[in-house]
Amino acid sequence: MKITISGSLGNIGKPLATKLISSGHEVTIISSNKDRIKAIETLGAKAAIGSVNDSDFLSEAFAGADAVFAMTPPNMGGSNIITNTTNAGKAFSTAIKKAAVKRVVMLSSIGAELPYGNGPVAGLHNIEKIYETLEEISLTYLRAGIFFTNLYNDISMIKSAGIIGSNYQSTAQIPFSHPEDIAGAAVEELERTTLGSNIHYIISDVRTPGDVAQILGQEIGKPELPWIEFTDEQALYGMQQAGLPDEIAELYVEMGSSIRNGNLSEDFFNNHNNVDGKIKLEDFAKEFAKKF
Repeated sequence: MKITISGSLGNIGKPLATKLISSGHEVTIISSNKDRIKAIETLGAKAAIGSVNDSDFLSEAFAGADAVFAMTPPNMGGSNIITNTTNAGKAFSTAIKKAAVKRVVMLSSIGAELPYGNGPVAGLHNIEKIYETLEEISLTYLRAGIFFTNLYNDISMIKSAGIIGSNYQSTAQIPFSHPEDIAGAAVEELERTTLGSNIHYIISDVRTPGDVAQILGQEIGKPELPWIEFTDEQALYGMQQAGLPDEIAELYVEMGSSIRNGNLSEDFFNNHNNVDGKIKLEDFAKEFAKKF
């Protein structure tokens, strides 16, 4: 199959491309960075360099493709993030129509069924709705959980304050996903010919923040590492002090609040609840320790 994927050589894009190429597929990788061309070609793929906001560029990258993996970059710009994300989805949709792509796998997220109150995931909700208007295609919304790799952002907090935490309780049940598991699920979906549209949750593990603190703490030699629940105001201030732009920080606080009240993962627990990923918290903790 000829498959075009977005996501460059990131945490998902690179393992996805590697798996597809090893299975014999002809892969084109979209990237906005010209410096990635050599690495992409060394991997055995074709590079398509341009912006995911440019529907003409995307339609050229999709031309002749049997399938497309559509992934919009997280936190597109320091402001107007939801609008920017939504506009990228519009460009993807226009290009998919123009190139007459028949199989699309979109990387989405838990909570994407919610139009608001879910932080940056609101942009993915908008894209799902845009894609619903596409006709005569096979479409999968690949909804991932909270990325394990997001926990790398807490390394500085652990080192400086000896704690880990956010604006949700230590007992919250959180569906986590590992990029490798997401890539594996994307391969399965890209190779599958289904009719209409479907939702595929790819979850690696369901654990609490208390589990996260305990398991990560044990692996990095800090067995007493506590999980601290911050107020929304404390979480916002901490993110701003860490250098995050105000809008991004506010969206993350909103997502944390949605984790706290259970809204973000409600659809997963009520209607799906399958944990198909192979990489568990204990496995990720070993990766975490290497970067700590």
